[in-house]
Amino acid sequence: MILSVVFLFVGILVGGLINVLADDLPSRERPRIPHCPRCGHKYHPTRWLGLSRKILGGKCPECDLPARNREIMVEIGTAVFFMVLPLFIEPVADIVIYCIYVGVLVLVIVIDLEHRLILHVVTIPATIFALVASLLLTDNNPLLALVGAVAGFLFFLLVFLLGQRLFGPGALGFGDVTLAMTMGAMLGLQRIFFALIIGVLLAGIWAIVALISGKLKLRGYFAYGPFLAIGGILMIIWGNEIYNWISNSS
Repeated sequence: MILSVVFLFVGILVGGLINVLADDLPSRERPRIPHCPRCGHKYHPTRWLGLSRKILGGKCPECDLPARNREIMVEIGTAVFFMVLPLFIEPVADIVIYCIYVGVLVLVIVIDLEHRLILHVVTIPATIFALVASLLLTDNNPLLALVGAVAGFLFFLLVFLLGQRLFGPGALGFGDVTLAMTMGAMLGLQRIFFALIIGVLLAGIWAIVALISGKLKLRGYFAYGPFLAIGGILMIIWGNEIYNWISNSS
């Protein structure tokens, strides 16, 4: 329980970092200290977090831009994910590494929702890190991570090409393919396909609901990456339980 509380506060800080990266990376800017996305005013350290700005008044002192709901949601959401991880994962080294993975996937979700982009500057370094970090994990290893990365890439490359043929350019972005590769390195071969299947199912359910409600047209496009990333986060948290349950049942 104490460990969960520690990671809860770490998650809030990481959520603040994710907010900064989500603002700067899509603009091809070098990440800076927390600043106003409208006027560029650099916040005082007491206002680096969206939560702290909300508590202290919420508005930029220069242009009166209020703290955005996205900032607060990201900080709280990341904190909740970090808090939950120690409840399902025991070695502290594993928890730290998986927290980093969750942070990367949350960043992917935010950027893709707001800009319809999955940036190689995020996925490629994350893949390399995951391959190296697999040396330290108790439920992954370099071979499983490497094969998982290749399998994730090839599987979603086929999905990408099929989408292009059936629905035309733009149905899926190549960033979705590199995201599948990154998730494969993070999760290993034994879990990547479960994550991708979960992501595809979630995207399909959302598309059906959006079509029925009129929020999505028949030939409309939507950000696919967030659903894959959610599948990855779910498998990071519950992946071992799901894999062991299926293995024991077969």
